[in-house]
Amino acid sequence: MLFKQVYDHIMTRIERGDWNVHDKLPSIRLLALELGINRLTVFKAYQLLKQNGKAYVKEKSGYYVSPENSLPNLYERDVNESIESSAVHLNSKLSDIHRVTAAYQFSQALIDPNLLPNLFLSEYVKKVFDIYPKLMGTYSTPQGDEELRDVLCQYIIRHYRVHLNISEVLITTGAQQAIDLLSRIFIRPMDAILVERPTYSAAIDVFRGQGARLIPVDFSPEGYDLNMVELLMKQHRPRFFYMNPTFHNPTGYTLPTTQRKQLVELAERYRCLLIEDDAFHDMYFDERPPQPLFTYDTEGWVVYLRSFSKYVAPGLRICAVFGRKSVIEPLITAKSLADNGTPLVTQKIFVHYFQSERMQQHLEKLRIALQIRRDIMKEELALAPIDWKWITPKGGLNIWLQLPDTVPARTLLNESFRQSISFVPGQICDPLDEMQSWIRLSYSFVNEEQIRAGVQQLAEIAQRIKER
Repeated sequence: MLFKQVYDHIMTRIERGDWNVHDKLPSIRLLALELGINRLTVFKAYQLLKQNGKAYVKEKSGYYVSPENSLPNLYERDVNESIESSAVHLNSKLSDIHRVTAAYQFSQALIDPNLLPNLFLSEYVKKVFDIYPKLMGTYSTPQGDEELRDVLCQYIIRHYRVHLNISEVLITTGAQQAIDLLSRIFIRPMDAILVERPTYSAAIDVFRGQGARLIPVDFSPEGYDLNMVELLMKQHRPRFFYMNPTFHNPTGYTLPTTQRKQLVELAERYRCLLIEDDAFHDMYFDERPPQPLFTYDTEGWVVYLRSFSKYVAPGLRICAVFGRKSVIEPLITAKSLADNGTPLVTQKIFVHYFQSERMQQHLEKLRIALQIRRDIMKEELALAPIDWKWITPKGGLNIWLQLPDTVPARTLLNESFRQSISFVPGQICDPLDEMQSWIRLSYSFVNEEQIRAGVQQLAEIAQRIKER
């Protein structure tokens, strides 16, 4: 609820020292004006602060920071404790799950390393160092290697017939860095942004870390309710709409072609930037997915994030950001401050392999292998005695599974960890922190035998929970 987001916003500012113990907090009227929200919402947040002992009230004066938020003298405390208390509190729920060691890794939306062209790629590593003997002795530019940007720019032009210039391409260290940089540029505390429900868990954590107010947009197999999207754009004037419309993470759904052009028109009308995260575009099984929303954009309201290395060598961490100058220019500045440029070695290795015939051969084989693993997971889920439901994805790396009401996802996850099985609970993919009956199972990181054994064990655990 919105007042809880305001509560979190105030607590964050107290923790970072904007307001110290016994400092007066802004009046309800002033804070409501600053955040662009209703006074009643701020009042509810202040009441919650008071209820939790984080603030106290002086009659006819206002709200003040409670003494219980004060810190002891730093000189009287252990150095490590001081640093820990001074750090900004960050969350990465997906990373917490990935850190759990498991024999059956259904939480990793990555390609099994055994399916990657490791031997061929090693040949290109040698080739790259022959061509560029001094490669290790220099940096890339913050915008990215010019040769790679030119190759990817021409690739997009050739495939989608769009007008694009090499200056409108930026290389980031993975798509997640692009998401983080965009959020730093465009989000101010309590800014409204639209996000799909459900959506990529790490993106939720990034946006919340910047203090954004998340406005959910339900995503179904039929796409969005565009009337609702227009209403939300009109009502909240969001800074941007973060979306993953092709083989969506976590659901596997794909936004229909008919909605893509309409959505771009809405973005232009309401001046709402669309951030199109396209991580799995080439991982289709039966037919190619629709063209990216970016191809319908003529006014600069779509930023297109395309992860290219995920299905070749995830360790290279190559993502291309395509956008107009108004977005790319501030991104270059943000990128230069973050790391001064993605490593040049990984960019050169990737650009030479990307242009090879072997690349296309690899993609064709990989799609077949992933489709087989998807079908095996479907088969084992269907054979299980559990009444769980799913819609078969036509691409991507995940199955979005609805559990019966008698099997809570959190309980299932905790017991699965004990049996060395991991998956992603739907709750962390939900901007409303609900969806407790859904889980994401990735079929891409484990082999066929592991899929069969792991799903069978998962079903047995679910059955035991159901029978309690």
